[in-house]
Amino acid sequence: MPSWEGVLGTSHWEEAPGKTEDMLECLGWPGNASVLGCEFLVGLGAAVLTIVAMPHFDIVTNVMILNSVSILSAVFQVVADCLAKERKWLIMVPEISRDIAQSRNMVSIISSLIRILITSAVIAGYVPLSGQEWKSTGGLACLGCSALSWWLGLILSTIYIWYLKIHRIERTQDLFVRPMYEGAFMEQSMLLNTRFEIRKRIKERRSAKETIRVFLCATMWHESYDEMMKMIISMFRLDKYSPKHKNSDVQFEFHIYFDDAFKDVDNGRHANEYAESIVDVIKEVYTIFSEEDRSIFKQKAALPPQKIINTPYGGRLEYTLPKGNLMMIHFKDKTLIRHKKRWSQIMYLYYILGWRLNRQYFKEFEEGKQLESIEERQKKERENMYILALDGDTDFQPSAVMLLIDRLKLYPEVGAACGRIHPTGTGPMVWYQKFEYAVGHWLQKTAEHVFGCVLCSPGCFSLFRGAALMDDNVMKRYTTKANEASQYVQCDQGEDRWLCTLLLQQGWRVEYNAASDAYTKAPQEFKEFYNQRRRWGPSTLANTIDLLGSGELTSQRNSSISKPYILYQIINTAASILGPATVCLMISGSFVFIFNMNANLALILGIVPPTVFLILCFKLKSDTQITIAAIMSVLYAFLMVGTILSIIGDLLRQQTFVTPSGMFLIGIVALYLITAALHPQEFPLVIYGLVYFLCIPSGYLLLIIYSIVNMNNVTWGTRESGSKAKATAVNTIKKRFMNSICWKCPCLESEDQIEEILPTETITQREHEFQLSPHQSKYDFHT
Repeated sequence: MPSWEGVLGTSHWEEAPGKTEDMLECLGWPGNASVLGCEFLVGLGAAVLTIVAMPHFDIVTNVMILNSVSILSAVFQVVADCLAKERKWLIMVPEISRDIAQSRNMVSIISSLIRILITSAVIAGYVPLSGQEWKSTGGLACLGCSALSWWLGLILSTIYIWYLKIHRIERTQDLFVRPMYEGAFMEQSMLLNTRFEIRKRIKERRSAKETIRVFLCATMWHESYDEMMKMIISMFRLDKYSPKHKNSDVQFEFHIYFDDAFKDVDNGRHANEYAESIVDVIKEVYTIFSEEDRSIFKQKAALPPQKIINTPYGGRLEYTLPKGNLMMIHFKDKTLIRHKKRWSQIMYLYYILGWRLNRQYFKEFEEGKQLESIEERQKKERENMYILALDGDTDFQPSAVMLLIDRLKLYPEVGAACGRIHPTGTGPMVWYQKFEYAVGHWLQKTAEHVFGCVLCSPGCFSLFRGAALMDDNVMKRYTTKANEASQYVQCDQGEDRWLCTLLLQQGWRVEYNAASDAYTKAPQEFKEFYNQRRRWGPSTLANTIDLLGSGELTSQRNSSISKPYILYQIINTAASILGPATVCLMISGSFVFIFNMNANLALILGIVPPTVFLILCFKLKSDTQITIAAIMSVLYAFLMVGTILSIIGDLLRQQTFVTPSGMFLIGIVALYLITAALHPQEFPLVIYGLVYFLCIPSGYLLLIIYSIVNMNNVTWGTRESGSKAKATAVNTIKKRFMNSICWKCPCLESEDQIEEILPTETITQREHEFQLSPHQSKYDFHT
């Protein structure tokens, strides 16, 4: 809106990108200083006009002044443009049409003139028809006409924005002429400050030459059949979205690293039921995605040919997906190689970034090619090689992956990017986590992204740049074997946060993309949830303290981490540490509010139960501790319900909300409602906010006590039992049996389509391919 921006101190000198300095030089002015001088004069004049003169005028005069002031800077720039190009006034009309396509100055002038004419016409027609005199004209009609004129002017001033062709994510300097905006009219300021398509076409030609290679690496352990199905379907969707032979600037390759995939049998080690389940899932999904014809009268799709390779760590299956992309499943034998998630990540980091990336360049070096050329191409490939870290139950769409890829492509300083994680499942524990995840992404992750950078890019769905992982003290330190207690907590219990800490300390930026959605299964049982957070809590604190301990050096290396941001994290960490004490005080206040008891007695009653639970945690087993925590959580939830009802009753009794408890409750509710309203697609999640509020004592008091006391427990905590494995195996057998009885399922035909491999063929790095013997299990990797 040109008129208001003129009043607020924004001139249009900057709105012809690349022309301002030439125009000013033709007027005999030194470029940058003159622009700043004009900005100062316009701002000073607008401030004096607004503060000193306008209060003494009537509303009609003010409307006319506002619509006139905005024209001046645009008129001056058009005149300067004409003089700079030595245009003749007689042929200026054809040039104006070109100027409208390249600059917003003429559009601003025309829109302001139309606004003045419409306002004058409405006022001139309204006064005689209403039988009023000019002096008695009300301000409401003028205000409405001014609003209508403002809207029409905005439409004309920003009509160019409808035809812009931009990428999903653009740099700020590529989208806007200058990074500043007017706070009072943010939308209008940003629209009028937007660049044009000419710059985009140049940028697209420059970036179209580079090819990005993305390796999707998922870690699996004891996932269920349904969880495997979600992740495999997501990979096949991406294969369909980006075929290998398509002329695309992004290429994909899929890797699954399966922990503890073997079991002991009479004649050696064989693939267990989980490994067989993943193979069955791939066959089922492959059949679905291979069907081009959806008719029932069709030829059955061929099952995927699989290549079985014996490896030093166990075995590997290779598939060629329907659209040509390669998928590898690495089955790890824990008797041959370290297991658990971090070591699976280390395994694929060294395989992809160490072996796959460097092998070709070592060959070229041995052939005697120029070293400088090899190093330059190797550096470029590191920057254009990305790794998407996934969990075995992650569900995502191709658009979510492309959004993360775009962010790393556009910002070379970004070492990792994560998306919006949505927990899935049913039950009260999942409801709690849905609201917790939502608030964490709406407020905390967004604040970290804006004020500094994200501290944790979750391992279930995060994209990493190869150059960042291969930087000094990142991948090498990530392979540190935990020997001390602090290393177990920091390295093994929260591997994704530790990897991000190493990236931040090395100077890389970690970002958050709210539009990149991914879904992962959340713990549905109280015990599983507590065991998961038992790992996350101490690891988060340990990595934050590590980052703050090196804050001085990190702020020097990393431009995204400033000292005020470090102070923000210190305050946030202190608040987390003081969380249990705050909850105890809140519980004490609840006793006072509900039972009207003495404050000292209420404080004692608020402290005694957590203290007793703390002592019991040192004496009892972990499962018993969780049982006691569950019972106390229910009691605390009833107390929180009573507190809410008491506060509401007190507000009704006093007939005012201006009380400390009332303002606190209303403030919290308003905060969450406003935040949810800014995310309309996720607004229904506020319903789960009630469960979250009731579980505050459990999540911020009992859980912290349990986590601190059980820091010596370094087990994973989730999917530990073998009962699910047996259930999965039984379900798989039932499914095969029913298929064989009810119909002839295509998945049962030619189940062992295994590629014949010549005995003379060898695999580098001690990998040996072999042909199955008649007496050998189809998933037996050991000869």
